[in-house]
Amino acid sequence: MSQYFAIHPENPQPRLIVQAAEIIRAGGVAAYPTDSGYGLGCQIANKNALERIREIRRIDDKHHLTLVCKDLSELANYSRVDNAAFRMIKNNTPGPYTFILEASKEVPRRLMHPKKKTIGLRIPDHPITQALLSELGEPLMSTSLILPGEAEPMVEPWEIRDLLEHQLDLVIDGGYCGIESTTIVSLLDEVPEIIRKGSGDVSPFLF
Repeated sequence: MSQYFAIHPENPQPRLIVQAAEIIRAGGVAAYPTDSGYGLGCQIANKNALERIREIRRIDDKHHLTLVCKDLSELANYSRVDNAAFRMIKNNTPGPYTFILEASKEVPRRLMHPKKKTIGLRIPDHPITQALLSELGEPLMSTSLILPGEAEPMVEPWEIRDLLEHQLDLVIDGGYCGIESTTIVSLLDEVPEIIRKGSGDVSPFLF
């Protein structure tokens, strides 16, 4: 049965953030708030936790996973990004965007798209997520908390607990955080490609 932490969405309690990070470091799978709905997250290196997330979402290895990063320097460490793409990311983060980029050697192969060797990267604008990332000292392996057969991420933490308490180790209640998923932008080519239009404005990527 999962633990349930009610964390203030603007001023996260340090004690609870430390406890949440400890659960994740111990191999736990957490539901946590972002600036575009709730996500599922685990430690990058934990293969078993990743498989549990794939089972909850019913996704295969061709589904793009996301590394949720604290800032640009962390993002750049896990991707191969040219100057033009870096400027676009810098101008639009933190925010509700996921960028598809070529993965660097720092990314475990099991997290990459198996054929394209790409990875989704994101810098969210949410105090709880930022505090958790600071405490962890590394990105979260993450995916939107969209249940099989649904189109939008879950938005009610109590409902997440009711439905998934036996499949998760932690539910972080950060209150309401939007109903739209991130906007997904591929920066693999010279011209950006909008993969999915979500809560992030697409106009900065239209040429």
